[in-house]
Amino acid sequence: MTHKKSYFLNMGPAHPAMHGVIRLVLELDGERILNTEVEIGYLHRAFEKHTETETWSNAVPYTDRLNYVSPLINNSAFCCAVETVAGVSIPERVRYLRVIASEISRVADHLTCVGASAMELGAFTVFLYLMEGREYLYQLIDCLCGARVTTDYARLGGVKGDLPEGFAERFRAVAPKIRKVVADSEALLNRNRIFLDRVEGVGVISQADALAYGITGPFLRSTGVAYDVRRAHPYLVYDRLDFEVPVGTRGDNLDRYLVRLAEIEQSLRIVEQCFAQMPEGPVALSPWEMKDAFTFEDMGKAGSTALLPRCLAKTCRTLDGSGRDKAAGVRADEPALVLPSKEEVYGSIEGLMNQFEAVMWSWGMRVPAGEAYHAVEGGNGELGFHVVSDGSDRAYRVRCRPPCLFIMAALPQMLNGGYVADVVATFGSVNMIAGELDR
Repeated sequence: MTHKKSYFLNMGPAHPAMHGVIRLVLELDGERILNTEVEIGYLHRAFEKHTETETWSNAVPYTDRLNYVSPLINNSAFCCAVETVAGVSIPERVRYLRVIASEISRVADHLTCVGASAMELGAFTVFLYLMEGREYLYQLIDCLCGARVTTDYARLGGVKGDLPEGFAERFRAVAPKIRKVVADSEALLNRNRIFLDRVEGVGVISQADALAYGITGPFLRSTGVAYDVRRAHPYLVYDRLDFEVPVGTRGDNLDRYLVRLAEIEQSLRIVEQCFAQMPEGPVALSPWEMKDAFTFEDMGKAGSTALLPRCLAKTCRTLDGSGRDKAAGVRADEPALVLPSKEEVYGSIEGLMNQFEAVMWSWGMRVPAGEAYHAVEGGNGELGFHVVSDGSDRAYRVRCRPPCLFIMAALPQMLNGGYVADVVATFGSVNMIAGELDR
């Protein structure tokens, strides 16, 4: 009697498709996968504990490092959770600005996922097309935030600054380019026999199993469940916007690819509607004289403050749009929670002290005792923050719900019974972002 023996294979973390941040231990019978063990934690940064050791406003930049492919969504989610606990109502224009930033970031996320997955299956041309599209969006994000990846755009009570001049026109010029690279990629892949053989009917998860694991986002929608936080639990201004929730039928790698591409078009539509609906920001009725920050400081020190109310501060790109002429549109009227305008900081000792006290330890912004959970639709699904305040200047407890953690829990079920070559296709469709997964 012949006894067949299985053997074990380490796939990752030193494997191109594992990105150095995940390890799979595969039990194999030849090329067939019998069992899979998933080992996570290679990028654990103690996000939650770090957030609890910093003041409320200083914790916001940590959220950039969760899903670092769509950080603008992380910023908004955390700020919305804190604002819920604090009972702060943000200006109407801020709601639209956060949606615009989030949807641009979502498109960049989906382009990255589909492009990287296609490249790992050999479709390098598609990767180049979609990275070209992402570069257009990164240039928009850089124009908006002064940074491409670590954006820190949403702030407690508002956003960093208003839209740069001509931003809407720049987006309208970029949107057709995004649509074109997506159409070109679909032309290369949708009827490509090699690509279809690698993804169709591979990595299948049933609707019931996806729900049981708590999976959300494009992964769940690929099984036919039209659950989208933006539609099921509307926040910001999503209840005023017209968009569809694309769904699949089979829950395989092909459906996940198709759902993400369809969502790109919906996100572009959302941004276009926001520009059409968004209320105008404050407009200066008299011309302002622009002065450099050091001029403000020197005038303030010398007591020459009479001219300061008629001047605006010249700022760098990272602070652009954060002056007092934009304050009414981008920040809530909550001096205890919102940082002062740069003119106040540069031109008066009171403004400088207000800024300093707001960010220094054991002194700054204080949120009333309470707790709240706020969820948004992230690139991978429901991204939520449960924030608990004890009334101090920092969070007592922060808990993040990372959407791709639940997908990774179901990964063995999707891999077992398949082949080693299928690991690359299925893992790519997960869109695992280690900063979000491990936190």
